Amino acid sequence: MLADETADPLYAAADRLSQAEHDEMASAIMITTSSELAEKVSAEAERMAKELERSEIIRKSLDQFGMIFVADTMEDAIEAANEIASEHLEILTKDPYEVMTKIRNAGAIFLGQYSSEPLGDYFAGPNHILPTNGTARFFSPLNVDDFMKKSSIIAYSYEALEKAHKDIIFFAKQEGLTAHANSIQVRFPEG
Repeated sequence: MLADETADPLYAAADRLSQAEHDEMASAIMITTSSELAEKVSAEAERMAKELERSEIIRKSLDQFGMIFVADTMEDAIEAANEIASEHLEILTKDPYEVMTKIRNAGAIFLGQYSSEPLGDYFAGPNHILPTNGTARFFSPLNVDDFMKKSSIIAYSYEALEKAHKDIIFFAKQEGLTAHANSIQVRFPEG
């Protein structure tokens, strides 16, 4: 979760707990630019957790993997969020759409005070098979493309290949693949 001073501490605390209740090893991380918000969310989560059915799991999750980081700037907070590459990322900021444009690594992104992660679990409709444990740095959520076989189709004309043939020959020779270079060179015997 990314949050600034405009975030509602009650919502932020409830959303952290919704992540923590998955299991004892779930990580409910919040990165904020507001120390005051961090304190309020922590206190509210303590109070709220006692009333929830899975409070023991929540407590273990928060104790082991639940963190609240206070960043100096939103840019620092965004950088940390991109490094963590979370499965779910809620953005609870004054302008979540602007912040979202700087997020490169997250499985599913939830924008604003009324887009909590359970909305994605149960109702909003996006795929919920998401990259976990930081793998959002190099994987996307499961999607229809994962079930489709694709082929690359390449078709160059003589004129198009002529413009690129010397570069291709150069790259092939740099790799020591002279048969690759020859495959192109035979098409241009004049050089």
